[in-house]
Amino acid sequence: MGFSRPHRCHALALLLILACAPALAADRAAFVPHYASFNRDKVYLRQGPDYRYRVLWEYHRRGYPVHVMATYDAWRRVSDADGAVGWVHQTMLSDTRTVLITGIGRATERLGPSDGTPAVALLQPGVVAKLRACQPQVCKVEVDGAGGWVDRTR
Repeated sequence: MGFSRPHRCHALALLLILACAPALAADRAAFVPHYASFNRDKVYLRQGPDYRYRVLWEYHRRGYPVHVMATYDAWRRVSDADGAVGWVHQTMLSDTRTVLITGIGRATERLGPSDGTPAVALLQPGVVAKLRACQPQVCKVEVDGAGGWVDRTR
């Protein structure tokens, strides 16, 4: 008879765990890694998901693209184009897709998706552009209201 009470407690604990498991799994399944951009001119990348954590980087680029890799409460774990990883508060992020022009030398922005179309701009590495569409070889971007197509590798 002395064993019946602990068994009931264990059974109740097991029932609570099993009842909560679908909700916990749903929370994990709801998050999907995605791309975002900074919506402020000044954003702090922190070591952990709280204002008390040390600032690793201070960004001064509204629209700078980041990869959102994880979420914890109101914080997002992000990585930037250089591979820096840290935590940013969700209020500092926008769902607007942007790209960062990379590579050596200027990237040619063309009127159409093929190489034969006229150039409309030359974009320096480090320029942030709004992403409008992508094809296998090129992406349509917009910088300061002017749009065109840029080689996807850039």
